[in-house]
Amino acid sequence: MVQKLIRYRYAITLGFFLLWMVFFDQNNMIEQYKLRSQLEDLKDEKEYYLQEMAKAQQEYDELFTNQESLEKFAREKYLMKRDNEDIFVIVPE
Repeated sequence: MVQKLIRYRYAITLGFFLLWMVFFDQNNMIEQYKLRSQLEDLKDEKEYYLQEMAKAQQEYDELFTNQESLEKFAREKYLMKRDNEDIFVIVPE
């Protein structure tokens, strides 16, 4: 019995090492999979926010380079008006 254990000591050591790395180690394979999945989610979120920032920058540039779009924005968002105009706000039910 002891002779067989000595003969397969490398296989037993390798098996114990793999068992330890998959389940018991602080940086086990399951935890690495979870972290990799979280990293992919964060990369997707980063890409989404970069696209949103680019859209916001484009809207900003469009807004402040064109006087008509600035006036339209002020009228729609802040209900601003000229001196000789009346504003009617229609609220849907």
